[in-house]
Amino acid sequence: MEFELLAWPPDGPKLRLDHERFSYAGKFVMTNTGKAVARTADGRLVAAVAFNEDRTDEDTLWLRYVTVDRERRGEGIGPRLCRLVRDRAVERGYDRLRIAVNNPFAYEALYRTGFAYTGETTGIAELILEYPTPDDPDTAAWTDRERYQAGLEEYRDHDLSEAEEQFLESRTGSEPPALEMV
Repeated sequence: MEFELLAWPPDGPKLRLDHERFSYAGKFVMTNTGKAVARTADGRLVAAVAFNEDRTDEDTLWLRYVTVDRERRGEGIGPRLCRLVRDRAVERGYDRLRIAVNNPFAYEALYRTGFAYTGETTGIAELILEYPTPDDPDTAAWTDRERYQAGLEEYRDHDLSEAEEQFLESRTGSEPPALEMV
């Protein structure tokens, strides 16, 4: 598997993704976002991330869209690609990275990448995660477990699939997932 950061914003390339294989496929044709991709050894694209600088804070980079080929989900490709962007963004001088996630599977995957729940949500019920762990005074007293569980609790109020409900049930009271270094 090859992981590559293609370009930084605002000079990102257009990626034409098959909407039947990838969620958010239409979001990757915009050229004002940076892009990173994962490809198989034969060059087939299996994941992509689009990202851009925060409009009001030049030291913050937002991961806007993460998508993995439906046939390859659950293999850890998305978190590995997000780690690549995270590491390159830190090298480039960004102080923090943020992402808004809309399901508990993405929440867990980003936690394995070192992101943590900020205690904030977007207007469309997405939870905001941040790297490194947020130092907001309102949430600074949370233990890692309390912070992780607070985010999971937010999802319990959503309209969930059976798989999401089972996933949340399996995480009740648990510690956050271990960071994956690979």
